[in-house]
Amino acid sequence: MRPAGLSVRVPGDKSITQRALILGAMADGGSRIGGALRGADPVATGRALARLGVEIDGLGAGEEQVVRIAGRGLRSWTSPTGTLDLCNSGTGVRLLAGALAAQPLTAVLTGDESLSRRPMDRITGPLRQMGASVQYLERPGVVPFRITGGRLDGIRHEGRVASAQVKSAILFAAVGAGVGVEVLEPRRSRDHSERMLEGMGVEVMEGAAAEGWTIRVPEPPPRLSPLQMHVPGDFSSAAFLLAWAALAGCGDLLAVEAVGVNPTRTGLLPALDRMGAGVRIQGRRTTGGEAVGDLVVTGDSGALRAVAVGEDEIPGMIDEVPILAVLAARAEGTSRITGAGELRVKESDRIAALATNLRRIGVRAEELGDGLEIEGTDAPLAGVVESFHDHRIAMAFGVLGATAGCDIQIDDPGTASVSFPGFWDLLARVRTWWEAMSHGTRRPPQPAREPGVSAAGSAGCTVVAIDGSAGSGKSTTAAAVAGQLGYRHLDSGALYRAVTLGLLDRDPSIAAGAVTPADLEALDVAIEWDGRAMAVRMRGSRVPEKALRAARVNSVVSTVSALAAVREHLLELQRATAEGPGLVAEGRDMGTVVFPDAVAKIYLDAHPRERARRRLLQRGEPPDAAKIEEEAHRLKSRDERDSSRSLAPLVRAGDAVLLDTTHMDPKAQTEAVVRLVRGLEGSLFQYGDEPEPEKVRGVRPEPGAGGS
Repeated sequence: MRPAGLSVRVPGDKSITQRALILGAMADGGSRIGGALRGADPVATGRALARLGVEIDGLGAGEEQVVRIAGRGLRSWTSPTGTLDLCNSGTGVRLLAGALAAQPLTAVLTGDESLSRRPMDRITGPLRQMGASVQYLERPGVVPFRITGGRLDGIRHEGRVASAQVKSAILFAAVGAGVGVEVLEPRRSRDHSERMLEGMGVEVMEGAAAEGWTIRVPEPPPRLSPLQMHVPGDFSSAAFLLAWAALAGCGDLLAVEAVGVNPTRTGLLPALDRMGAGVRIQGRRTTGGEAVGDLVVTGDSGALRAVAVGEDEIPGMIDEVPILAVLAARAEGTSRITGAGELRVKESDRIAALATNLRRIGVRAEELGDGLEIEGTDAPLAGVVESFHDHRIAMAFGVLGATAGCDIQIDDPGTASVSFPGFWDLLARVRTWWEAMSHGTRRPPQPAREPGVSAAGSAGCTVVAIDGSAGSGKSTTAAAVAGQLGYRHLDSGALYRAVTLGLLDRDPSIAAGAVTPADLEALDVAIEWDGRAMAVRMRGSRVPEKALRAARVNSVVSTVSALAAVREHLLELQRATAEGPGLVAEGRDMGTVVFPDAVAKIYLDAHPRERARRRLLQRGEPPDAAKIEEEAHRLKSRDERDSSRSLAPLVRAGDAVLLDTTHMDPKAQTEAVVRLVRGLEGSLFQYGDEPEPEKVRGVRPEPGAGGS
């Protein structure tokens, strides 16, 4: 029997919480933020906003309490009495400086000794260029500084490094002042600010550029809509538990639930995969414009491999380098991390802190100008680690100390509360759980499993798979059937169209060439449900139906949907929709690949000329005889191509019911499918005991169709 696993949760994302507090204060009206982090950094930001006249309620309560922010509008904060102390929050001081640049007031920003060593010119420089007045009060380039805001001008800023804090400060200033800006980064940085601003009514344009990645706000609106969101679990916090699972060897028995998996934040995952500690993201969904999933390490460790990480990967894992370095200490071979010079100016000089502490406990580590070389070892490790008042240094070595063969003490464990209140208690809990699981026993072998939900869906969910040829009425019928049965409707074609649109937006030629998993992850395609209706989100924004049906998408969607990488990428996303009482899934491989164990499988078809007539009417074109023949020929050619391809061909599942819709109108098609579904569902139980109510919830077989 498979041993019982453990599921845990981590606190809310620190970066998102900080942004939500500031943007909520800039909004016009009341914002509600669920799951906000109650760490030292967000609390400091909340206190500063309160001194600016913003009412914030619930930040001092437990994480189950919703934080309410009474937004005062874009330029309505009041001048504070005294300084605004951001303590050790670099994110707070930099983002707040951007928002203050547009406020017609003067404020002094300061912080603790650690924050006073961190550079501020990268923020104050562009804010001065926009028209804000900034004066350093003690030493050039660091807090404390006085900022006087007001009328600003738009700018085009070219950053030398990819920095989400710099970008966000400029965007906050521009939105607050109502001026357009453009920010050019050498590489794409985390995009939480862009997603939240779009959700508040700001048009944000972004994409690849010859020099890197560009973000543009052409014309900010006169007001920001309030935020209504739930903050996902912090990926950086989850990384510590994933690393512990890899070192302890508990594999996929430990799951970290409801973690933000924004692709600009998960750069650590490919590195872990190369080390032999791959992480599976399951149950993907979207919350407040952010991708969320449950994380598990896919295999037992004990044989980690050394890894090389360069500057192209660093922006997506900048906060996870400390835990990566700790993993490297237990990997076979020498790991090399470069391009991470940004770590010199975090809460500590993290490069120096990591090298110093690794050597103290017995690991050979060389400090590079912009990184580290670490020689892995399986020897016992012991010693006292200095945290340097840096939460990520303390937690990284705490993880190592919680594994076999290590006796490591942290000089200041309390610093973990900056981003992860309760970290030590949770780490002790999972360690105790694993010791109890593995004490005196050998972990039994685990059966191979497909990632995500089973093909038939979650318990209690009836899956109806509708496949068929183009123009046979799949989409219209599936939507109507779902409505009658009270089920969700999965439109798989919309997902493939969204991927096609995203690839075309990034590179008009990429659709015809090789598409990598990284290309697809960057699109961040997700499904959002409004009751039973499905919408597609991409990079945090809902994709309009008109954009999905654009001519340029139509011309290449068939090619893109035939790519193995694309179909594999969307497979788990589609399977994860099988929740609730029922799902009607329509496409071209629903009954053969996506849901091979569906309760009901139906294959729709019609004469090519009838399908051609329907397509012409759908496009608003007159269905004259010549056009019908031309369109019918095109459809037959597509059917032949799709049915002969090696990957997910257009075929009728062996157990699918064939329904010829040539002489049926939409109402007749719907009624026929509903009768089939109810009959097939009822026949599952006609020879057995009466089914449990939850297993047939939402389905009421017609009299005589079988069942109860």
